Amino acid sequence: MAALPLVLAACSGSVDPAPGEINDPYEPLNRRLHEGLKRTDRAVLRPASVGYAQTVPRGVQDSISNFRTNFATPAYVVNDMLQMQGEDALVNAYRFLVNTTFGLGGLFDPAAQLGLPARKSDFGGTLHFWRVPEGAYLSVPIIGPSTERDLAGRIADGFLNPLAYAVPTPERYVVTGAGVLDRLGKRGRYAGTVDSLLYDSADSYAQTRNTYLQNRRYELSGTGAALDPYADTTGANATDADPYTDPYLDPYAE
Repeated sequence: MAALPLVLAACSGSVDPAPGEINDPYEPLNRRLHEGLKRTDRAVLRPASVGYAQTVPRGVQDSISNFRTNFATPAYVVNDMLQMQGEDALVNAYRFLVNTTFGLGGLFDPAAQLGLPARKSDFGGTLHFWRVPEGAYLSVPIIGPSTERDLAGRIADGFLNPLAYAVPTPERYVVTGAGVLDRLGKRGRYAGTVDSLLYDSADSYAQTRNTYLQNRRYELSGTGAALDPYADTTGANATDADPYTDPYLDPYAE
């Protein structure tokens, strides 16, 4: 939390770019970090994730993902309230109650069967709601693509979940492990798409950056010019109007 005001101060000195524009003043450093992420992905993350996706039954993978989402749901409720989204807060609170009790602690998702899918929210979205600018694009070690605002949001999200203060330390490792396995499962299931983005692109850094920014902006606002991750995006402001709709748009997302 101590780092949060510094990041917010960096964001406050800028304004949101126009749709399709990119704010990447740290591109040389970001590119070096991106190459490091690719080396880690090639050597560790990809082999582990493909092996996990091929050997662990899909039902088990889904249960782990459900458990992780259920644990994060109280933080969704907090962010919903901060964004004045009363309906979303009620839906997520009801989902948490149903899935924790009837879903065996969140291993199953009976709330979705009742027509109430998760309405995910995060503090990066809360900062957007309160008009905090996006800030510069960042390639963050371990995390991957982000922005100054979203990085501040990720820091804050670590402190927003009430369950984080209620669960004792040994049990927290179960939640951490579930998050790691969930990430491995997604990386493995969408290996073809992610591999094409990272290893088949003429400029994987520009493709990853543009794909992340386009989809994050669309997620937050529901509008904006879409960027095609397979278009020529070697220029700093190159864009394309074709939406990219693959469900695993961020190769490093959790």
